[in-house]
Amino acid sequence: MTGPATSTPQAATSAPHAVAGAPGAPAVPDAEAALAQAVIESFDPAWRHDPYPAYGTLRRAGTFLPGPLAGTMLVPGHAECAAILADPVWSHAEESELLHPDSDVELPGSFLWMEPPDHTRLRGLVSRAFTPRTIEATRPLARQVVDGLIDDALAAGELDLIEGLAYPLPLTMICELLGVPVSEHPAVRRMSAGIARGLDPDVLLSPAELAARTAAVEEFREFFGALVTARRADPRDDLISALAQVHAEGDRLTTTELLGTLLILVVAGHETTVNLIGNGVLALLRDPAQLDALRRDPGLALPAVEEILRFDAPAQVTTRTARAEVTVAGRTFAPGEAVICMLGSANRDPRAFDRPDEFLVDRYAGGARVSRHLALGMGLHYCLGAPLVRLEVGEALRGIATRLTGMTLLADPPPYRPNIVVRGMSSLPVRVTGRPG
Repeated sequence: MTGPATSTPQAATSAPHAVAGAPGAPAVPDAEAALAQAVIESFDPAWRHDPYPAYGTLRRAGTFLPGPLAGTMLVPGHAECAAILADPVWSHAEESELLHPDSDVELPGSFLWMEPPDHTRLRGLVSRAFTPRTIEATRPLARQVVDGLIDDALAAGELDLIEGLAYPLPLTMICELLGVPVSEHPAVRRMSAGIARGLDPDVLLSPAELAARTAAVEEFREFFGALVTARRADPRDDLISALAQVHAEGDRLTTTELLGTLLILVVAGHETTVNLIGNGVLALLRDPAQLDALRRDPGLALPAVEEILRFDAPAQVTTRTARAEVTVAGRTFAPGEAVICMLGSANRDPRAFDRPDEFLVDRYAGGARVSRHLALGMGLHYCLGAPLVRLEVGEALRGIATRLTGMTLLADPPPYRPNIVVRGMSSLPVRVTGRPG
């Protein structure tokens, strides 16, 4: 594909079946045509605002389905995705090769794309610096940032909530954690956005987007490489210094490993949180009863974060490759066979969740017995930054519940970015009224 504007025709030819009615396409049964269309709509930017009906078609069509990338199978169901994610025989290390086979730029190595023993070693080192205590210590800052942004929103009255809340909060938080100067926050956002778009399969990216990814990665290496060098020479009270100094039994992170870790913390942590806040606010605005429930009981903010993750997670897909022969749901995969786990589909699977297409802020409240959502992964690659995500989004929901007495959505559906791997809106225009700080 050459870009979002031309993705549909290319998707049609790369999907497992030709679309009925397309020039030169053979006649196919209605069910086969519907499946082909659902595959297209699951990956086409034109359907990014609502891929969930297409996911439903995929789930009804079968457990494993031919995918749009050569040699891959789509896995749309919750049980099957959970089984694959939890089993260490399935590797995540090959994702870069699957999605970016001809890329001329290499992202800094991260434990996200490694397997044991390298994954165990690196994640263990990072965990020594990125502790729950470190994360919890940022709560006062998160609350201060949220309240300040809400003050600004109330003063404006009408704003883009993505620009006015969803972006500034996690950007400020991750930059403060890492020790990035305030003057450089815009540069970090620019790099992060370019790399996040570049995480999508290369066939979905235009030449300009591929070039932007290359430039963003090079800028990231240069910018954060300089910070790492500075903090190794002169440590400060920040996460880069802690990561640079951390060691265990004489082992420590190399510069390349540290840069890979920072890339995941900045891009995965920042971009996904931006989109999670936006997705949650949109779900609340579309269901005033749920917003009222959160206002009546702001303590539902934390359970609501889990429901946002289930209902409309930023991470919609992930890949796995079999390292040995393995059987899932009656199908045996040979070593080297790859799957695309459709996380967004799995989290709406009616076999796993009651009323899966409804957004319920109390679904995960009060110790309710609910299936585990897959938005943060499972097993070896469970999201290391999950506590920070929950803290930031929880504080954003708390501020909305306690201070914004009126919110009106001004565009529905709002515009979406074309991204698949990290999916979210480009803007969310709202009108707000509320209580002053």
